[in-house]
Amino acid sequence: MDELVESILDYVRKPYTDHAIMINGEWGSGKTYFWNNKVKNKIESLEINGKTYKTIYMSLYGISNLDDISKKIFIEMNPNLNKSIRKILDVRNISSIPEYVKTGIDMANSFGFMQTNDKVDYSKFFDIDDKVLCFDDLERANVDVIDVLGYINNFVEHDHMKTIIICNEKELSKKLKSTNVEMKTFIATYILNHEGKIKKDEEKEEVLDEEQEDKPMVELIEDKIEHIFDKANDYERIKEKLIGETFEYIPEFTYIINGLLMRYENNQALIQFLRKNSNLITQTFNRSGTRNLRILKHALNDFQKIFETTKKYYPDVGEIVLKSLLIFTIAVSFEIKAGKITKDKLKDINTLEEYKTILVASKVLKDNRQFYIKEFDNNYYFTFKTDYRFFKFVEQYVRTRIFDMRTFKDDMESIVSEESKGQIPSYKRLLTEDYWKIADSDFNTVVSETLEDVKSGKLQLAEYFKLYVIFNFFIQKGLIDMDPEYLKLTFVNGMNVAAATSKYCKDIEAYMAGTELVDNDENISYMLDHFNSLNLQTKEKEYIEIAKEMFEMVPDHMERLADIFAEEHLDVPIMKYYNMNTLFERMLLLENEDVVLFKDLMTARYQKVTDIENEERNIRLLKQTMEEHIRGKVPTIKIIILEDFIKALDMILIKPKPKARRTRKKAAETET
Repeated sequence: MDELVESILDYVRKPYTDHAIMINGEWGSGKTYFWNNKVKNKIESLEINGKTYKTIYMSLYGISNLDDISKKIFIEMNPNLNKSIRKILDVRNISSIPEYVKTGIDMANSFGFMQTNDKVDYSKFFDIDDKVLCFDDLERANVDVIDVLGYINNFVEHDHMKTIIICNEKELSKKLKSTNVEMKTFIATYILNHEGKIKKDEEKEEVLDEEQEDKPMVELIEDKIEHIFDKANDYERIKEKLIGETFEYIPEFTYIINGLLMRYENNQALIQFLRKNSNLITQTFNRSGTRNLRILKHALNDFQKIFETTKKYYPDVGEIVLKSLLIFTIAVSFEIKAGKITKDKLKDINTLEEYKTILVASKVLKDNRQFYIKEFDNNYYFTFKTDYRFFKFVEQYVRTRIFDMRTFKDDMESIVSEESKGQIPSYKRLLTEDYWKIADSDFNTVVSETLEDVKSGKLQLAEYFKLYVIFNFFIQKGLIDMDPEYLKLTFVNGMNVAAATSKYCKDIEAYMAGTELVDNDENISYMLDHFNSLNLQTKEKEYIEIAKEMFEMVPDHMERLADIFAEEHLDVPIMKYYNMNTLFERMLLLENEDVVLFKDLMTARYQKVTDIENEERNIRLLKQTMEEHIRGKVPTIKIIILEDFIKALDMILIKPKPKARRTRKKAAETET
């Protein structure tokens, strides 16, 4: 880096130059930081022939016309605008005005300080010999790059001003090729057609070149666009004329990162932690595979809030947890903000345990459906040993910019609880850890303890299936000596016991990982079928409990019912799983206004529920029960309200049924 600084200073020291120099580097790599902290002060400390230099820095980001650049130069040159301009107006006339001075004249005119007929000598007040111009963000200007470079060339060629251009040539190249694509395509196609070089081939129904019939139309158009609108060649030509030297900026990340940390000097606890773990920051940054320091800066800003909130609510949290939070915050920031992944890659993971389970599936069982998670973990935690490698609240914060305190506390409470309990159960180790991390001396104990928990029905059904596949894997590898039939019976009996307390598993596919290792294995197939059968039973039981919980809020807890009825469990056919006679008996205990409320809640819920096929029978039954109750009775307010309720149920029942999707294969079979 010192060599680059010295090369720039050598350029400034030269008594005569007719070219600019360019500093090329990737976005966010610290080029502007390099200018402000390494180059600017060095230039301004130079003294050559009794003169010291002044730098004038201009970012071209968002510049929409060349006048904006003139304005920036003028303002940078004149911090006390009014005073400077009045002094300029007092000088003598000359016949020749430098390009740099013309910028000042134009701006003086725009501010109303210049009289049209005045001829003044600006040369004494705009001494260009001791000025160094720096133009940054060339590729981000909204003006044609060729025009900008032509504008800058005036200062370089005519006034011989020392000029430094900072840019990202890779992005500049993309910009030159991608601007006005539709317009370029239209014009290229028009010209090709006018030249008679394309025609309609009636058999193939596509456009072909008469001379080169094997060349696709797309290539013909691209060639013509390149021939007519080759801005890249124009850029190279003007660059060759304007730029004498191009320096590749390769940052010293350790130096820059230490500079980034200085902004947290006022937060003693945070800066001590960050400085102590600066190597961890640099290592994680390097493993991101980018040079984007801007993302790192944002990640450290996010970590400040994460660190302070964690320390506030969990002051005794261990150092290893804080380090894990630091790594994960930086890692997720780069993965999402650098465009390396879509946001949904980590969005669907909700807990640390779920993250670890996916890792076991991808590493131990070779399940490639979650290949990204495996690569993410291998990359960022390769040398850092920690059990805490996923934090949902951090992922949410980086992805959505919302710091969810509830998710934060859920994550941290699970960590605190795990730390207080000490060693996790053996079966959890097999589900969430790489088996090779278990010491040989502990392996038999882990296996035997897991089998005891399996027999007792302690696990969830989904965990049974996952563990069975793992044990089957151990038998294949010779790690345990067990009869496969005995293993199957042990797990079947355990699953039967566990079915009474297990929760329904919606995402069955997630628990089929690894079965590709044992294709055509009858035991695996049997276990999967048994799991599916018991899982459906737990589904029925769980749905019954949900329906019971909701409808038993009638009549005493209608406010609570109002909060959840049209929002929660919309995928659960609650009407199917509750007795309609019992529900109507509860409804009769409601005050009139609560009957209206319940009718409105039913209407709101079934505006959101797309398929009522499983509930239709009981909705009709409830309607019939109401009709029988009011038949032949003298009208009262409640009777009228129930009549309205019946009409609401009619509207629900006539709701269009979703059409079954027809696959291409089935459609083809039908046509055949």
